[in-house]
Amino acid sequence: MTTTAPPISSLPEGTVRPRWSVMIPTFNCANYLRDTLASVLAQAPGPEDMQIEVIDDCSTKDDPAAVVRALSPNGRVVFYRQPANGGAIANFNTCIARSRGHLVHILHGDDTVEPDFYRHMSELAELHPRTGLFACRALIIDQQDAVTSVSADYQSEGLQTDATLLWYENPITTPTVVVRRSFYETQGGFNPSYPHVADWDMWWRAVQAGGLVLSRRPLARYRVHAGNDTSRLARTAENLEDYLRLAQKIAATEPGYDARELRSRLSERALGQALSFSRLDQKEAELANRRFFWRMTGGTAGCIIRFRHALDRRLQRLAAAVMPDSLGPSR
Repeated sequence: MTTTAPPISSLPEGTVRPRWSVMIPTFNCANYLRDTLASVLAQAPGPEDMQIEVIDDCSTKDDPAAVVRALSPNGRVVFYRQPANGGAIANFNTCIARSRGHLVHILHGDDTVEPDFYRHMSELAELHPRTGLFACRALIIDQQDAVTSVSADYQSEGLQTDATLLWYENPITTPTVVVRRSFYETQGGFNPSYPHVADWDMWWRAVQAGGLVLSRRPLARYRVHAGNDTSRLARTAENLEDYLRLAQKIAATEPGYDARELRSRLSERALGQALSFSRLDQKEAELANRRFFWRMTGGTAGCIIRFRHALDRRLQRLAAAVMPDSLGPSR
């Protein structure tokens, strides 16, 4: 397994470059792609300012090309199909490699953006010309487009250079993130060593490289459903194994990293996933997450105390998530 991020080549000299590249990776999500494209096209400037391209990882259950043709009969949106299925991370890196814009937005084919997204993110990029990564917050939606929650609030807005922000949690959701192509060219693409947390690894690398800029406005919609990678990997607790691998990488370079806090957070997550799968009567998935929980809590010794601690923390987070001020200030 590789431990380094793949390189991203600079564009050839003389390449005509728009300000934006909106790159939309898809795989078996064409039923949501129409909404994704509509949300982009509704606020898109002309092709001289924004490249829009759908990159399909050889979908087998639907026809994303037909959706692109229907919404963009004039060819405004380019469709590219991978020669072979390579997985989500490889598809993200293809998105970067094919991008030509100065600002790159990788918007998953089942997520959407709010009307003011590109204007607001452009303003942030202009205010912070030396920063490589920008992110806002997201509304969390289900399969029926209902808003179920809001992504984690940030303690502060603006430039963030404190790496502790990303030590134990990833508060940043992928559809909210805009990255300068020049950052990818110097720092590399998404690392396939971390199939579930390659995005988290990228955000942490951005802090290490000089910081990232955060906005508390929820200007994207992140969909959680049974078919996406987050849900699939949670069934086997592989998302938590990835979390642990990345945490070990961070701990190796960050003095003061607390391994006990890591185990506490991981046990809390494993407990939450186990309880969710229990409610859905998915026994194998519940057991996989319970086993991970037992690993993090040291087996039976002290398990009850840690169980109650993890449960209390989870209930506190759930209570905080429904507070009226969870959206943060709007501007």
